[in-house]
Amino acid sequence: QVQLVESGGGLVQAGGSLRLSCAVSGRTFSLYAMGWFRQAPGKEREFVANIGRSGGVTSYADSVKGRFTISRDNAKNTAYLQMNSLKPEDTAVYYCAADGSFSRTWESYDYWGQGTQVTVSS
Repeated sequence: QVQLVESGGGLVQAGGSLRLSCAVSGRTFSLYAMGWFRQAPGKEREFVANIGRSGGVTSYADSVKGRFTISRDNAKNTAYLQMNSLKPEDTAVYYCAADGSFSRTWESYDYWGQGTQVTVSS
């Protein structure tokens, strides 16, 4: 029943911005911690950012700290990833995940979206 749908990916030039959304249905959204992960071709899935169920606590990978912002709107059952100052190395498929208990590890998350492609050109 739990479904996550990402949107907002696309092609952007280096230095540009993009905002990803993750709409969640099937259960009360406020019960889930949320995370964003990404995976480039030939690479393992890596942690990007996560947020507690109330939105009061966040965490970021060092590679995106200061450039990306994770947020959530529990009234809309939606999590967001605002990406600024994008770099070519940010190119990857970005995945939204739920129920990780504020974890940085993908194994801790129970539900995943289908992913959305982000491509950053130089």
